[in-house]
Amino acid sequence: MNKFLTLFSLALLTVLPVKGEDSDSLSVCLQKGDSCMQQYNTFEALKYYQRAYDQAQAQGITRFSMNDDFSMSKPYVPEDRVPRQIRLKLADCQYKRANYRETTELLKNMPEDSLTHESFRQLAYSYKKQDDIGSFIYWAEQLVNRYPMDGEVVAALSQAYTSSEQPQKGIVCGMRYCQKDSTNIMVNRALADAWFVNRDFSAASKLYERLMQQGDSTFNTLYSAGLSYSMTKDLDRAYTYLRDALFLSQMQHANCAWRLGVVCVDTQRFEEGLGYLDLANQLLLPDTTTMKAITLSKGEAYYLTEHYDKAVDAWKEHLAYNPSSIATYYNIASAYYYYLPDGQMAKTYYEKFLNLARKEETPTPQLKEMIEKAEMLLRTTNFGKSKTKK
Repeated sequence: MNKFLTLFSLALLTVLPVKGEDSDSLSVCLQKGDSCMQQYNTFEALKYYQRAYDQAQAQGITRFSMNDDFSMSKPYVPEDRVPRQIRLKLADCQYKRANYRETTELLKNMPEDSLTHESFRQLAYSYKKQDDIGSFIYWAEQLVNRYPMDGEVVAALSQAYTSSEQPQKGIVCGMRYCQKDSTNIMVNRALADAWFVNRDFSAASKLYERLMQQGDSTFNTLYSAGLSYSMTKDLDRAYTYLRDALFLSQMQHANCAWRLGVVCVDTQRFEEGLGYLDLANQLLLPDTTTMKAITLSKGEAYYLTEHYDKAVDAWKEHLAYNPSSIATYYNIASAYYYYLPDGQMAKTYYEKFLNLARKEETPTPQLKEMIEKAEMLLRTTNFGKSKTKK
């Protein structure tokens, strides 16, 4: 029983303020925030950490300890009145809630020697999450200078260099790490991609081969290996890896199907190659539903702005996706007859319109009127001559 009371008393101490300390003091807010974080309750933790942060600013605290305590033994930077401990806890909570802009605002102006390894990573990755690759590269460089064996950050930095059209820097970054550790799959992937973008396909293919020996059989590794071997004219290996990559994509990757088809043709696998090229063609076709809407809207916009030739082009494109669009044939015919003018084309499209319109079992009043107008024009007009009516 005594043991139970002792444990209960200790538990109370973690949530109750000490004597003389109010429930909203800095230390109590931090204790409550820490308790919430231990329960993965970032929603409540954020409230307590933000309250502590606001209090610290209001109180004008200007001294702090580099250690995680409140001895206030060392001066903080003059422009910042919030102790390091509070700022890092709040930033950590914001980061875990994907509030990346707030995370960078909290951390970017802190002295770099005040950042922990974890907060350094949070700062760098917060910029990456916001697609600010330039800032990510800067902070990742600072981090790698301090922690050169952080393979995850090395890989991300190498990838950032490559995506920013600096593959040579990506190669240097990856190679520096690989001098001590050549088995890190993340770094090897980034380094292989850097070699590939730098068009050193021989080096890239060797590294992709090593990745597969390490058990990396992702689509990107197989596809990139196939492309690398195709560029070095090792077509049998290119065929094997591109085929495996396409199967892994469930036959849904158009560029892979196209590249595999070309390799098949080059290696005299003609029937198989034609099948892959046909698949690539099907996969590359645009979304019919979307293209119907786009081309119809373009035609209307061009017509209303009196660009009749462009309107006709857009409507013809629309018919390629929607050949049963009765009104589109009528619109094209009218544009040719009244505005361009081209009597023969107008006659052709009025006839196409009537061929479809007369098949409608329940035509609307508007369609009936359009049919009567087209029939009248075909009866009474010499379409060999230009018309300029409005």
